[in-house]
Amino acid sequence: MIEVNKDNFEDEVLNSDSPVVVDLWGPKCGPCMALMPQVEELAKKYEGKVKFCKLNVAENRRLVISLKVMGVPTFLFYKNGEIVDRVTGGDATIDKIREKTEKLL
Repeated sequence: MIEVNKDNFEDEVLNSDSPVVVDLWGPKCGPCMALMPQVEELAKKYEGKVKFCKLNVAENRRLVISLKVMGVPTFLFYKNGEIVDRVTGGDATIDKIREKTEKLL
């Protein structure tokens, strides 16, 4: 998974040729930490088809606010530089993330 921040977000996410899943997480977010190993496995499964990025909300507050993200975990699904879907909070299960990732293809 690619670590994104305000400096590389545009290149890695908005200008990506492939669909992108952005995992917004926080170091003090228990559900985020619990999901991360499963999301990393998903990233391996979709390697070459969908790009997976992670964004630390604690280090990128302005970017997070500009994305209209109010809580974590949040997953943003991008296609052609546009947000086409999002999963947040209690809805952020690995099954839901997998389902939304499939829709990007």
